[in-house]
Amino acid sequence: MTTQIEAAKRGQITEEMRIIAKDEGESPKVLCRRIAQGTVIITRNIQREKVHPIGIGKGLRTKVNANVGTSPDLCDPKLEIKKAKVAVKYGADTIMDLSTAGDLDEIRIAIIRAVNVPIGTVPIYQAAIEAAKKKGAIIHMTEDDIFNTVERHAKDGVDFMTVHCGVTQQIVKKLAKHPRLMGVVSRGGTFLAAWILHHNKENPLYANYDYLLEIAKKYDFALSLGDGLRPGCIFDSTDWAQIQELLTIGELVERARAANVQVMVEGPGHLPLNDVSANVQLEKSICKDAPFYVLGPVVTEIAPGYDHVVGAIGGALAGLAGADFLCYLTPAEHLGLPSLEDVKEGVIATKIAAHAADIAKLGAKAAAQDLAMANARANLNWKEQFENAIDPVKAKRVHGRIRPKSPETCSMCSEYCAIKILREALKAEGQCL
Repeated sequence: MTTQIEAAKRGQITEEMRIIAKDEGESPKVLCRRIAQGTVIITRNIQREKVHPIGIGKGLRTKVNANVGTSPDLCDPKLEIKKAKVAVKYGADTIMDLSTAGDLDEIRIAIIRAVNVPIGTVPIYQAAIEAAKKKGAIIHMTEDDIFNTVERHAKDGVDFMTVHCGVTQQIVKKLAKHPRLMGVVSRGGTFLAAWILHHNKENPLYANYDYLLEIAKKYDFALSLGDGLRPGCIFDSTDWAQIQELLTIGELVERARAANVQVMVEGPGHLPLNDVSANVQLEKSICKDAPFYVLGPVVTEIAPGYDHVVGAIGGALAGLAGADFLCYLTPAEHLGLPSLEDVKEGVIATKIAAHAADIAKLGAKAAAQDLAMANARANLNWKEQFENAIDPVKAKRVHGRIRPKSPETCSMCSEYCAIKILREALKAEGQCL
């Protein structure tokens, strides 16, 4: 089986490349060259039959991911499937299943079957949870447990997987002696850190990275090199642990490309605004322009209930600086499992951030809908304004809350609408002439 990156290195344009080139308005040859270089990846497992492949990386639209998944406090697989469908409806390019309760295999397969976008997972969650249930503790999972779980996800058709390969024994031991304010907030990173400290051994995903690459190549799923040591608050931003992990990941990116495995890099969660651009530039430099996947970033700590707004602020700035893939935050971030409405709001806020960045990065190619909206507003054409809104239902509802005196205007300006007044003045002037 020829992987996408192998085909690209041979100059062979695959069907997936043609689909993505058409979606993006890009030349297939240019896209093929970027895949060969590793600056663009295609998220598509060969096991998936019905999935619309997407491209992530240089010169393409900034993509948006939505997380769904059960928890021990609320295990309702049907609800998580509804969340996945709602996320796709409102523009999510990918879905990640982060389930930690229930039959994890059944839930994952059900979500894969429910939507036609690429699906991501974090296999270490399942390996750790099953070890806790069967052996009494997360630290009792074995290396075979970890890699068997990775292959199980691959066989089910998972298109990209987060793997915390950069959480090394050296960093974990140093972190134990020199703690940071929020410690390790990555769940997968914490599972592995605890395992490393208990066994006094190297992270299996790092020590056996070549075996991981073999599995990834076999199924042609993309590796998402997780930021297990990402800052959990703005006061840990860009510290030694985060940067040391990034340096390790930079080496792993090159090894993956040499092995013909597609790879992207996950970025920090909490950063003050003035650190966002520098973090994107660091990743692009250290990881040789590998696609960058960021959570948020979260740029302030004081907004529980509004973290989707916080994440959109950070995401827009990260996208402008060169980030390629934004993971959404919902209003429930840091508070609890999101509802259907939270998922919708999180996706829309992140789509707005991604789109705003794309207008700046891609120019007119990304702004066609904005131009249509501007023309509709200039002509006071409400029907076309609603058609070009990211959420037409909400736009109509807000417009209709107070009935305007004129059907041409809204209730904000009413008869004093600037566009209407000027249009009527120009019309009168024309009649006078």
